[in-house]
Amino acid sequence: MIELAASAHGSRIRLLSNLPFLAVHAGCLGVLWTGVSTVALAAAAAGYLARMFFITAFYHRYFSHRTFRAGRLVQFVMALTGTTAGQRGPIWWAAHHRHHHQHADDEPDLHSPTLRGFWMSHCGWFLTDAAQSSPERYARDWRALPELRLLDRFYWVGPALWAGGCAALGEALDHHAPQLGTGPMQMLVWGFCISTVLVYHATYCINSLAHRWGRRRFETPDKSRNSLILALMTLGEGWHNNHHRFPACARQGFRWWEIDISYYLLRALAALRIIRGLRPLPGRILEEARRADSARNGARARGAP
Repeated sequence: MIELAASAHGSRIRLLSNLPFLAVHAGCLGVLWTGVSTVALAAAAAGYLARMFFITAFYHRYFSHRTFRAGRLVQFVMALTGTTAGQRGPIWWAAHHRHHHQHADDEPDLHSPTLRGFWMSHCGWFLTDAAQSSPERYARDWRALPELRLLDRFYWVGPALWAGGCAALGEALDHHAPQLGTGPMQMLVWGFCISTVLVYHATYCINSLAHRWGRRRFETPDKSRNSLILALMTLGEGWHNNHHRFPACARQGFRWWEIDISYYLLRALAALRIIRGLRPLPGRILEEARRADSARNGARARGAP
Protein backbone atom coordinates (compact mmCIF):
# COMPACT_ATOMS: atom_id res chain seq x y z
CA MET A 1 0.00 0.00 0.00
CA ILE A 2 1.29 3.45 -0.91
CA GLU A 3 1.29 5.70 2.13
CA LEU A 4 2.29 9.25 2.87
CA ALA A 5 5.53 9.96 4.62
CA ALA A 6 5.01 10.91 8.24
CA SER A 7 6.49 14.35 7.75
CA ALA A 8 7.27 16.79 4.98
CA HIS A 9 10.54 17.67 6.75
CA GLY A 10 13.46 16.18 4.85
CA SER A 11 11.33 15.32 1.81
CA ARG A 12 13.31 16.21 -1.26
CA ILE A 13 11.98 18.52 -3.94
CA ARG A 14 13.07 17.01 -7.24
CA LEU A 15 13.12 19.67 -9.94
CA LEU A 16 13.32 17.16 -12.80
CA SER A 17 10.07 15.40 -11.87
CA ASN A 18 8.33 18.77 -11.50
CA LEU A 19 9.44 20.27 -14.80
CA PRO A 20 5.86 20.74 -16.13
CA PHE A 21 4.93 22.75 -13.02
CA LEU A 22 8.05 24.88 -13.37
CA ALA A 23 7.61 25.24 -17.12
CA VAL A 24 4.11 26.71 -16.75
CA HIS A 25 5.55 29.35 -14.39
CA ALA A 26 8.39 30.08 -16.79
CA GLY A 27 5.88 30.35 -19.62
CA CYS A 28 4.42 33.44 -17.97
CA LEU A 29 7.58 35.27 -18.98
CA GLY A 30 6.34 34.96 -22.53
CA VAL A 31 4.45 38.22 -22.00
CA LEU A 32 7.77 39.97 -22.64
CA TRP A 33 7.50 38.83 -26.27
CA THR A 34 3.77 38.45 -26.87
CA GLY A 35 2.52 41.57 -25.12
CA VAL A 36 -1.10 41.84 -24.06
CA SER A 37 -4.48 42.52 -25.62
CA THR A 38 -8.01 42.87 -24.35
CA VAL A 39 -8.97 39.46 -25.67
CA ALA A 40 -5.91 37.88 -23.99
CA LEU A 41 -6.90 39.38 -20.64
CA ALA A 42 -10.45 38.07 -21.15
CA ALA A 43 -9.07 34.60 -21.94
CA ALA A 44 -6.93 34.65 -18.79
CA ALA A 45 -9.90 35.71 -16.65
CA ALA A 46 -12.20 33.10 -18.18
CA GLY A 47 -9.56 30.38 -17.79
CA TYR A 48 -9.04 31.34 -14.17
CA LEU A 49 -12.72 31.43 -13.22
CA ALA A 50 -13.67 28.24 -15.07
CA ARG A 51 -10.86 26.13 -13.69
CA MET A 52 -11.13 27.55 -10.19
CA PHE A 53 -14.74 26.37 -10.26
CA PHE A 54 -13.67 22.95 -11.54
CA ILE A 55 -11.27 22.61 -8.60
CA THR A 56 -13.50 23.99 -5.86
CA ALA A 57 -16.80 22.45 -6.94
CA PHE A 58 -15.68 19.20 -8.52
CA TYR A 59 -12.29 18.15 -7.12
CA HIS A 60 -12.99 19.52 -3.65
CA ARG A 61 -16.69 19.44 -2.90
CA TYR A 62 -17.55 16.40 -5.00
CA PHE A 63 -14.57 14.07 -5.21
CA SER A 64 -13.11 14.89 -1.79
CA HIS A 65 -16.31 15.27 0.24
CA ARG A 66 -19.20 13.89 -1.87
CA THR A 67 -21.37 16.89 -1.02
CA PHE A 68 -23.71 16.16 -3.94
CA ARG A 69 -24.49 13.34 -6.36
CA ALA A 70 -23.95 12.94 -10.09
CA GLY A 71 -24.35 10.28 -12.74
CA ARG A 72 -21.29 8.45 -13.95
CA LEU A 73 -21.00 10.37 -17.23
CA VAL A 74 -21.32 13.73 -15.49
CA GLN A 75 -18.84 12.52 -12.89
CA PHE A 76 -16.33 11.70 -15.63
CA VAL A 77 -16.80 15.12 -17.25
CA MET A 78 -16.28 16.78 -13.86
CA ALA A 79 -13.07 14.81 -13.35
CA LEU A 80 -11.81 15.62 -16.84
CA THR A 81 -12.47 19.34 -16.48
CA GLY A 82 -10.76 19.27 -13.09
CA THR A 83 -7.57 17.93 -14.66
CA THR A 84 -7.33 21.04 -16.86
CA ALA A 85 -6.18 23.04 -13.80
CA GLY A 86 -2.93 21.07 -13.70
CA GLN A 87 -3.34 19.90 -10.11
CA ARG A 88 -2.95 16.20 -10.93
CA GLY A 89 -5.81 13.71 -11.07
CA PRO A 90 -9.09 13.52 -9.16
CA ILE A 91 -8.09 10.47 -7.11
CA TRP A 92 -4.76 12.04 -6.13
CA TRP A 93 -6.47 15.31 -5.19
CA ALA A 94 -9.25 13.68 -3.16
CA ALA A 95 -6.87 11.34 -1.32
CA HIS A 96 -4.52 14.10 -0.25
CA HIS A 97 -7.35 16.37 0.78
CA ARG A 98 -9.04 13.68 2.85
CA HIS A 99 -5.67 12.99 4.49
CA HIS A 100 -5.42 16.70 5.29
CA HIS A 101 -8.80 16.70 7.03
CA GLN A 102 -7.90 13.69 9.13
CA HIS A 103 -4.56 15.20 10.21
CA ALA A 104 -5.11 18.96 9.82
CA ASP A 105 -2.29 20.91 11.50
CA ASP A 106 -0.89 17.74 13.06
CA GLU A 107 2.49 16.23 12.18
CA PRO A 108 1.32 14.08 9.22
CA ASP A 109 -0.25 17.12 7.49
CA LEU A 110 2.04 17.91 4.55
CA HIS A 111 0.86 21.51 4.19
CA SER A 112 0.27 22.88 7.67
CA PRO A 113 1.71 26.43 7.76
CA THR A 114 2.24 26.27 11.52
CA LEU A 115 4.41 23.15 11.14
CA ARG A 116 5.99 23.61 7.71
CA GLY A 117 6.25 27.36 7.23
CA PHE A 118 4.71 29.48 4.49
CA TRP A 119 6.44 28.24 1.34
CA MET A 120 6.31 24.55 2.16
CA SER A 121 2.61 24.78 3.03
CA HIS A 122 1.90 26.97 0.02
CA CYS A 123 3.44 24.97 -2.82
CA GLY A 124 6.64 23.26 -1.68
CA TRP A 125 4.76 20.22 -0.36
CA PHE A 126 3.26 19.67 -3.84
CA LEU A 127 6.77 19.20 -5.24
CA THR A 128 8.11 16.79 -2.63
CA ASP A 129 8.61 13.06 -2.92
CA ALA A 130 5.95 12.54 -0.24
CA ALA A 131 3.31 14.20 -2.41
CA GLN A 132 4.09 12.50 -5.73
CA SER A 133 1.84 9.49 -5.07
CA SER A 134 -1.50 9.35 -3.30
CA PRO A 135 -2.37 7.47 -0.10
CA GLU A 136 -4.50 4.59 -1.36
CA ARG A 137 -6.75 4.06 1.63
CA TYR A 138 -8.12 7.61 1.43
CA ALA A 139 -9.72 7.17 -2.00
CA ARG A 140 -10.71 3.51 -2.34
CA ASP A 141 -14.19 4.55 -3.48
CA TRP A 142 -12.82 6.32 -6.55
CA ARG A 143 -10.10 3.74 -7.28
CA ALA A 144 -12.86 1.23 -7.96
CA LEU A 145 -13.77 3.11 -11.17
CA PRO A 146 -11.47 2.39 -14.15
CA GLU A 147 -12.24 5.66 -15.97
CA LEU A 148 -11.11 7.68 -12.95
CA ARG A 149 -7.97 5.60 -12.58
CA LEU A 150 -7.26 6.33 -16.26
CA LEU A 151 -7.70 10.08 -15.76
CA ASP A 152 -5.57 9.95 -12.66
CA ARG A 153 -2.76 8.23 -14.56
CA PHE A 154 -2.96 10.53 -17.60
CA TYR A 155 -3.86 13.74 -15.75
CA TRP A 156 -1.57 15.73 -18.07
CA VAL A 157 -4.02 15.28 -20.96
CA GLY A 158 -6.41 17.90 -19.51
CA PRO A 159 -3.83 20.72 -19.32
CA ALA A 160 -2.50 19.75 -22.76
CA LEU A 161 -5.98 20.03 -24.25
CA TRP A 162 -6.52 23.41 -22.58
CA ALA A 163 -3.17 24.71 -23.83
CA GLY A 164 -3.86 23.42 -27.32
CA GLY A 165 -7.32 24.97 -27.29
CA CYS A 166 -5.88 28.35 -26.30
CA ALA A 167 -3.32 28.24 -29.10
CA ALA A 168 -5.96 27.13 -31.63
CA LEU A 169 -8.27 29.95 -30.56
CA GLY A 170 -5.44 32.44 -30.93
CA GLU A 171 -4.67 31.13 -34.41
CA ALA A 172 -8.34 31.42 -35.43
CA LEU A 173 -8.61 34.95 -34.06
CA ASP A 174 -5.39 36.00 -35.77
CA HIS A 175 -6.76 34.70 -39.07
CA HIS A 176 -10.39 35.82 -38.84
CA ALA A 177 -10.18 38.89 -36.57
CA PRO A 178 -6.66 40.37 -36.84
CA GLN A 179 -7.96 43.69 -35.50
CA LEU A 180 -8.07 42.10 -32.04
CA GLY A 181 -4.29 42.03 -32.00
CA THR A 182 -3.83 38.53 -30.65
CA GLY A 183 -2.39 35.25 -31.86
CA PRO A 184 -1.60 31.67 -30.81
CA MET A 185 1.42 32.45 -28.62
CA GLN A 186 -0.27 35.32 -26.82
CA MET A 187 -3.34 33.22 -26.12
CA LEU A 188 -1.15 30.35 -24.95
CA VAL A 189 0.71 32.62 -22.52
CA TRP A 190 -2.37 34.38 -21.13
CA GLY A 191 -5.12 31.81 -21.57
CA PHE A 192 -3.03 28.90 -20.32
CA CYS A 193 0.20 29.80 -18.52
CA ILE A 194 -0.85 32.91 -16.60
CA SER A 195 -4.35 31.70 -15.76
CA THR A 196 -2.99 28.30 -14.65
CA VAL A 197 -0.40 29.89 -12.36
CA LEU A 198 -3.08 32.14 -10.86
CA VAL A 199 -5.30 29.11 -10.19
CA TYR A 200 -2.34 27.29 -8.64
CA HIS A 201 -1.49 30.00 -6.17
CA ALA A 202 -5.03 31.04 -5.31
CA THR A 203 -5.76 27.40 -4.47
CA TYR A 204 -2.54 27.07 -2.47
CA CYS A 205 -3.46 30.16 -0.45
CA ILE A 206 -6.11 28.07 1.29
CA ASN A 207 -3.30 25.85 2.60
CA SER A 208 -0.82 28.58 3.49
CA LEU A 209 -3.05 31.51 4.52
CA ALA A 210 -6.46 30.14 5.54
CA HIS A 211 -4.90 28.38 8.55
CA ARG A 212 -3.22 31.59 9.77
CA TRP A 213 -5.14 34.62 8.52
CA GLY A 214 -8.80 35.46 9.16
CA ARG A 215 -11.45 34.85 11.82
CA ARG A 216 -12.32 31.68 13.68
CA ARG A 217 -16.05 31.26 14.18
CA PHE A 218 -15.81 27.64 15.34
CA GLU A 219 -13.31 26.12 17.77
CA THR A 220 -12.21 23.31 15.47
CA PRO A 221 -9.22 21.09 16.39
CA ASP A 222 -7.19 22.65 13.56
CA LYS A 223 -6.27 26.31 12.99
CA SER A 224 -8.61 27.00 10.05
CA ARG A 225 -9.98 30.52 9.56
CA ASN A 226 -12.57 32.39 7.49
CA SER A 227 -11.56 35.11 5.05
CA LEU A 228 -13.75 37.12 2.67
CA ILE A 229 -10.74 38.01 0.50
CA LEU A 230 -9.75 34.36 0.07
CA ALA A 231 -13.39 33.43 -0.52
CA LEU A 232 -13.63 35.91 -3.38
CA MET A 233 -10.32 34.71 -4.85
CA THR A 234 -11.36 31.05 -4.74
CA LEU A 235 -15.11 31.27 -5.43
CA GLY A 236 -16.03 30.36 -1.85
CA GLU A 237 -13.18 28.28 -0.43
CA GLY A 238 -12.06 31.06 1.89
CA TRP A 239 -14.77 30.19 4.42
CA HIS A 240 -12.31 27.58 5.59
CA ASN A 241 -13.17 27.48 9.28
CA ASN A 242 -16.79 26.86 8.28
CA HIS A 243 -15.64 24.05 6.03
CA HIS A 244 -13.55 22.36 8.70
CA ARG A 245 -16.49 22.53 11.08
CA PHE A 246 -18.77 20.64 8.66
CA PRO A 247 -16.94 19.40 5.51
CA ALA A 248 -19.93 17.36 4.27
CA CYS A 249 -21.93 20.47 3.30
CA ALA A 250 -22.03 21.65 -0.33
CA ARG A 251 -22.16 25.20 0.98
CA GLN A 252 -19.13 26.80 2.64
CA GLY A 253 -20.53 30.28 3.23
CA PHE A 254 -22.82 29.43 6.17
CA ARG A 255 -24.40 32.87 6.63
CA TRP A 256 -26.23 34.77 3.90
CA TRP A 257 -23.52 37.43 3.61
CA GLU A 258 -20.74 34.90 3.13
CA ILE A 259 -20.34 34.90 -0.64
CA ASP A 260 -19.88 31.39 -2.04
CA ILE A 261 -19.93 31.56 -5.84
CA SER A 262 -19.20 27.86 -6.30
CA TYR A 263 -22.27 26.99 -4.27
CA TYR A 264 -24.46 29.33 -6.32
CA LEU A 265 -23.23 27.68 -9.52
CA LEU A 266 -23.80 24.21 -8.05
CA ARG A 267 -27.38 25.22 -7.26
CA ALA A 268 -27.78 26.27 -10.90
CA LEU A 269 -26.47 22.88 -12.06
CA ALA A 270 -28.87 21.19 -9.66
CA ALA A 271 -31.77 23.28 -11.02
CA LEU A 272 -30.83 22.08 -14.51
CA ARG A 273 -30.79 18.50 -13.15
CA ILE A 274 -27.17 18.00 -14.16
CA ILE A 275 -26.32 17.17 -10.55
CA ARG A 276 -28.58 16.39 -7.61
CA GLY A 277 -28.73 15.98 -3.86
CA LEU A 278 -26.77 19.01 -2.68
CA ARG A 279 -26.10 18.26 0.99
CA PRO A 280 -27.51 21.08 3.15
CA LEU A 281 -26.13 22.66 6.29
CA PRO A 282 -27.76 21.05 9.35
CA GLY A 283 -29.84 23.39 11.47
CA ARG A 284 -27.72 22.69 14.54
CA ILE A 285 -24.57 23.92 12.76
CA LEU A 286 -26.33 27.03 11.50
CA GLU A 287 -27.58 27.76 15.02
CA GLU A 288 -24.05 27.26 16.34
CA ALA A 289 -22.82 29.81 13.78
CA ARG A 290 -25.51 32.29 14.83
CA ARG A 291 -24.58 31.94 18.50
CA ALA A 292 -20.89 32.41 17.71
CA ASP A 293 -21.63 35.54 15.66
CA SER A 294 -23.87 36.95 18.40
CA ALA A 295 -21.17 36.35 21.02
CA ARG A 296 -18.56 38.07 18.87
CA ASN A 297 -20.84 41.04 18.16
CA GLY A 298 -21.60 41.30 21.88
CA ALA A 299 -17.91 41.33 22.70
CA ARG A 300 -17.38 44.10 20.17
CA ALA A 301 -20.16 46.16 21.70
CA ARG A 302 -18.48 45.84 25.12
CA GLY A 303 -15.19 46.97 23.64
CA ALA A 304 -13.47 43.62 24.04
CA PRO A 305 -10.46 43.02 21.75
